[in-house]
This record gives sequence, C-alpha cells and structure tokens, in this order.
Amino acid sequence: MEKPITVPSADRRGRPWHGFVLGLLLCLGSVCAHAASPLNGAWREARTGDTPQIVMSDYHAGLLKSFDPSLLQRFSRGSLGSWVVITAQPPWDNSERVLTIYPPTLGVVTVYGPGQPQTLALDDFSAPTHGHGQLAWQVPTTMAASTPILLKFEPSLMINAPVRFHLQPRNEYVQQDAHWLVFASACFSVMLAMVLMALCFALMLRDVTYAWYAGYIVCYTLIQGIQTGFIFHPLEWEWLSGMALMVGSAAVALSVAFASLFMMRFCELQRYTPLLRVPIVALAVGMIQVVLMRCSHVPLLIEVAQILLNPLLMIGAVLLLTAAIIAAARGSRQAWFFLAGWTPLLLLTALTSAQVNGALPQLDWLNDASLAGGAFEAVVLSLGLADRALTLRHDRDIVRVLADQDALTNVLNRRAWTERASVVLATEPSRPIALLFLDLDHFKLLNDQQGHNTGDRALVAVARALITELRPGDLLGRYGGEEFVALLDGTQPQQAMHVATRLCRRVHRLEIPVSNDSLFLSISIGVAIHQDGDDLESLVERADQAMYDAKLNGRNRVCLHSGAISARTTSSARLHVVEKRERDR
Repeated sequence: MEKPITVPSADRRGRPWHGFVLGLLLCLGSVCAHAASPLNGAWREARTGDTPQIVMSDYHAGLLKSFDPSLLQRFSRGSLGSWVVITAQPPWDNSERVLTIYPPTLGVVTVYGPGQPQTLALDDFSAPTHGHGQLAWQVPTTMAASTPILLKFEPSLMINAPVRFHLQPRNEYVQQDAHWLVFASACFSVMLAMVLMALCFALMLRDVTYAWYAGYIVCYTLIQGIQTGFIFHPLEWEWLSGMALMVGSAAVALSVAFASLFMMRFCELQRYTPLLRVPIVALAVGMIQVVLMRCSHVPLLIEVAQILLNPLLMIGAVLLLTAAIIAAARGSRQAWFFLAGWTPLLLLTALTSAQVNGALPQLDWLNDASLAGGAFEAVVLSLGLADRALTLRHDRDIVRVLADQDALTNVLNRRAWTERASVVLATEPSRPIALLFLDLDHFKLLNDQQGHNTGDRALVAVARALITELRPGDLLGRYGGEEFVALLDGTQPQQAMHVATRLCRRVHRLEIPVSNDSLFLSISIGVAIHQDGDDLESLVERADQAMYDAKLNGRNRVCLHSGAISARTTSSARLHVVEKRERDR
C-alpha cells in the first residue's frame, strides 16, 4: 500500500536509512556533520492586496506566527497561499549559501530576493539551481546574511504537506546533494532491476504473477520519482511537467490494483483465504475505474476520483493486510514474504499520514525511508518470487517422478521407459546398445500359493536387486506384470551376456521360496543387440523372443537373439511357451 501522491513526507539526508545502500555509497556519515546556520521563521496566510512590502512590515511588527524552520511545518495552501519569512541568526556567514525546502512541494514557491522574484518548483526547468529531492535557492552573494528571506507558497489543489528549511554553505550543499543522488539512484536502480527480472521470468515461465509484480513496482517507482522530483531532476522528463498530480494519483491507484492482483496469486488466496478473494478482485477493479475517472477530462469525474482515492487506499490496506495475515497463519509461505516486504511501507504510510496532520515534526527522514523501503520491498518480494518458482519446480519434478515411476517397484513404468529408450536410440544410433527382457519364473505359482502381497514383496526385492547390479546410466523399467526391461547403452554382446548372467544369479540368490518343495524364484532373460534399421519396437520384439527361448530351454538362464525370426516362427514359439507357462505357473 503506497501513500498518496498528495501526502509527501520528510527526510534529513544522511540519517540511518542511508545504511541501506552501504557498500554502494562511499561514506554518508559525513552528511550528518554539516554545519548549518540557525534559523528563525515566521508565517501567515496570504490576504487580498498583500505585497512583499506589507508582509515584511507585518514581520518586523511581530504580526506573523513564529515557527522552527528546522522542524516540519504546515502552511496553508488555500485560495491565496501563505507567506513565510526565514531569517538567519548570528553568527552570520556571507559566503555562498543555499536555502533548501524539504520535502519538495509539488506546488510553486516564490522567493522574493534582490531583483526579480524567482519561482521554485519540481517541474521548473528554467531555474539555474536545481535541488535533487528538495527545492533549492542559491542566496545571491549581494544579499547580506542577516537579511530576511521572503517566500510565498502559492495556492495549490494538493494537500499542504509539512516542510522544513535549511540554510547551508554551497560546498556542503553540493556534497549533500551528490550523496542523496547516489542514494536515490541506487534505490531506483534496485527497483527497476527487480522489474526487469520479473518481466523476463513472466515471459519465460508464462506466469502472470511476475507481470503483476512488475506493474506494482513500476507504479511505486513512479510515485517515488514524482514525490522526490527524481523524474524531473536529474532525469529531465520535461514532458511530465504540469501532469505530476494526475500521473501520481493514477500511479497510486494502479499500484493498489497491481498489488491486489499480485498478492492474490502470490499468496494463493484461492487456497488459503477464498472468502477474501472476491473483495480483493473488487478492490483492483475499483482502483482501475478510479484511474480512468482521474485521467478523464470531465471535471465531475476527476473530483469524484479524488474523493474516492484515499478511502479506497485505507480499505485496501486493511483488506490486503488481513488477507496476508490469514494466508500466512494457514500455511502460505509466500504470504510471509509479502508481509515482510509490504508491512514496512504500510507503517511508513501511517506515519506520513500522521505527519500531514501535524504530528511527528521531528521525523524528517520518512520520505527517504519510503524510497529505501521501496527498494527493500522489491528485493524481498523478488526473493519470494524466486522461492515460489523453486517450490513450483520442485512440485513439478515430484509429479513428474510420480508419473514416470512404477508405484510398486519405483523403477520406470512402461510409458516413461519407452520414451527414454526411444530418445537413446535416436541420439546414439551408431553406439552398441543391448536390450534385456526379463521375466520372473514361476511367478503365478508364487501368487497362487502365497498370495498377492507376497508376490508384490518379491517384485520389490527383485527390482532392488536389478538396480544394484545395473549401472546408474542403464534404463530399467517394469514392462508389465512380472516383466522387466533394461536398456544398456554402449554395451557389446559379450558384455550384455555377462550382465544378464549376473542378474540371473543375483535374483536366484535372493532365495525367495515359490512353493514348499524348495523351488526358488528365478528369472529368464532375453538379450537383443541393436542393429541397423532397428526401432525400439523391433528391438523389444527380438529380446522378448530370446526370453521365450530361455523359458523353453529350462528357465533361470540367458538367451541371446541371434537374428531375424519370421512372424510365423515367432507366433508358434510364443504359443508353445505361453501354453507351457500357463501349465507351470
């Protein structure tokens, strides 16, 4: 939840928030140690017929309200504006000095010095001196340090945000201004880098969650760019001059819409808080309508949009916070990331709202805190998105494993084995490849006499034995029932026969009893070597035929397929073996 563009906050350069970019900045501790001239201040609301001479006469007569310029102070920005007088106290310094106003107001401030009055504004590109993150006016060297400085805060439609004044030597101002530029540039760079990363992931993963996140951070970056004046100086986006209020209000509303849509998917509200999903969608739609009304050229719609904006912001803050807390309490891991990144900005928004109403005048660092908080939130939410992507990938891998594995033996099922074996044959057509077709002997008899649970345990034990004997790169799968297949890449016929023989012996050494007459479970294996023109189906067919030959020759043995067999011979041999197996099992 962002603060409205009409509610800027304050900051003192070089306060602890600069630690956020520690390592990117050289040393910001020196910024706190600048020497500043002590100031007195006085102000009153502008009246009809006022002139600078009349205001200064009232000031010297003590008719203006006194205030401390080093603390945040609100001035009326009504139909006529307000007059402000700033006076330096001794000891006076007549060197080059700069008067700064912080935070920078989105309205116009007129300075009445020697010569012609000079206007200060964030979107003023004609002024010779531009403050970064603040309004700045270089005091003319012909103006004595003891001379009061008269300013007028011109009428504005925006909420009058509190400001403070600072008068310091020019060299210290330049150093402080440069430090703030580095700080602000680092914060904006972090936010925009996270946006680019999110957009890349949105395109690669085709996940709109990353796009909503990118839209949210872009809007917040734009809000901060307008409030600090960064888009005007140093970016020099002159085309936005005069549009700051409209663009800022639209960005605030859009940021809430994007945040709602992002949070809804990121925190999985459909799963954890389904009842709050509908009001959050309604909030996003409502904010989009506010944007459309604000950007229209119909005065009534613009006024309605301005009236609705702040109430919707407060409702949205409570709604999103409640949904995130409930989702986190119910087990949403990403909701904790959202709370960690978003809650500090919500707290800053509450503090700045209180500051606009006259509270907390000493906390003049809130504006830069909001800027640093935006960068912090962007990083935290990016970490949350990365965690979400890894979790989704992990879950997808688990589903893929479950889909590829045989549920009983944990070896590849027939579909997965067929797919991977086809890839091996397609990518390595010239390498020697052997296929082993394995079938358990007397397995039907084992099931009939000892039950299917015993048969399942036997299959598991045999699968483990086969896995132990084969290489990690060999493809072992359950082809169906008590049949297994193994594809041995880079294996010559003699090596394949040795492997198959070892498998036969290993299974027999398991000594799994089939019946009470000392008959143990064994395995018959057919071996086929890949030849030119073979596809997986023909290779399995020849290995299957060799396995049937092993059955015919007495079981618990290995048989190598020596060549092509006619379909008639194959069918005849299969029929004979099937009949014999049905009798013996």
